[in-house]
Amino acid sequence: MNKTENGKSTATKSAPKEPTSKDSISYKALDDAAYEQLSRAEYLAAQRELLDNEKSIYLEQAESLKAEADYLAQEAEPGDTQFDEESGEGGTTTIDRERDLALAASALAAVEEIDEAIRKIDHGTYGICESCHEEISRIRMRALPFARLCVKCKSGGLSRR
Repeated sequence: MNKTENGKSTATKSAPKEPTSKDSISYKALDDAAYEQLSRAEYLAAQRELLDNEKSIYLEQAESLKAEADYLAQEAEPGDTQFDEESGEGGTTTIDRERDLALAASALAAVEEIDEAIRKIDHGTYGICESCHEEISRIRMRALPFARLCVKCKSGGLSRR
């Protein structure tokens, strides 16, 4: 508010805030065509943001699953197995615990792949297919930001992401 000569306050319109370097661009809102048009620096910033988000999700999942497995181990009594008429030996806490531990290990493996992708950004090799050494499409990298292979090489056989 500004004061006039007679002491009364008047409201002033403020200009819209210009984005600064501290403001982050919302890459999630971009459609695929706009994503393809990003500069290399913007693209890498967007991918790092995706990787950081994915990493936090996987770490949270791994932590939660490990906590669930630990809880099941504490609550289980030796020989604590349930039986039902249809399937014989039913769901046991041991099976549930093993499943949780396997899923936690899978989440931690994804975190390792994400860390490797972040290292590739830092070394300037991000988005290059490990098989044919061609650039992986931005759309694929957006969908799976820690992909190691282009679609052509991935569809040519079963291998890592």
